[in-house]
Amino acid sequence: MALLYRQVAADLSVLRQDATARTYAEHVNHLLARAHHIIYSGRKTSLATLFRFLRDEYPAIFQRNIRYVVASLLLSVAWGVLGAVLTNARPEFMRHFVGPQMIETMERHEMWTKSIVTVAPMASSAIMTNNLTVSFVTFASGIAFGLGTFFYLYVNGMMLGVIGAACHQYGMSLALWSFVAPHGSLELPAILIAGGAGFRLGYSMLFPGSLRWRDSVAQGGIEATRLVSGVIPMLVIAGSLEGFFSPSHAPVGLKFTVGGLLFTLLLLWLFRPAKPVRAV
Repeated sequence: MALLYRQVAADLSVLRQDATARTYAEHVNHLLARAHHIIYSGRKTSLATLFRFLRDEYPAIFQRNIRYVVASLLLSVAWGVLGAVLTNARPEFMRHFVGPQMIETMERHEMWTKSIVTVAPMASSAIMTNNLTVSFVTFASGIAFGLGTFFYLYVNGMMLGVIGAACHQYGMSLALWSFVAPHGSLELPAILIAGGAGFRLGYSMLFPGSLRWRDSVAQGGIEATRLVSGVIPMLVIAGSLEGFFSPSHAPVGLKFTVGGLLFTLLLLWLFRPAKPVRAV
């Protein structure tokens, strides 16, 4: 079976190069995914296996589902722009998303993140847990035909847009974005990828295609789960930065440099060319 699996993988790579064979490529891809689960489900997981998955397999998974991630990105940007516009037009709108304590700190031209520095280890752990929860809820809510994912992206996008506009009104834009840049370079893409995984799951429920609805959901669930699994190391790193580095008194230029470097490395990883499959 392992030999047949490698041969079918090679056939799939050939079919994907032929634009007229799209239907056959999708069918073979479904068969290959089912066989992958059977072959590899019994393998023991180790750090080396996880590393190889993240290095070699995950970029291909991300690129295969990039249209769902792009949809997540566009929706988040749209809600963020709307939140910023409404806050600029009616400043009291921010009170629907921002608590009174945060508004009080902004009125004093202080960042509400100062308290994180004094309890950095505990804050870092709490931040990681919260970010993982948000990401996986955004993903899992895709089971409601994608509507749950749509709602959580709305909340996250609006919140970012409202806070950005509010800080601009109080002359705190530099303080906000220098805080967000280091950890946000990983945290925000992680949430967008989780949203893409939720949409992948919802798509499989709405459009089963030639598959039975149950098989389509199972296939979509496996693919979406593999897609969202890659955000875990991203959020661990982001949580550490948000707890220790982002709220620190490090130079603003250094914070933006770290954020830009991490985002560049993230793109190099996600768009890493997939290794060609060799026929046996």
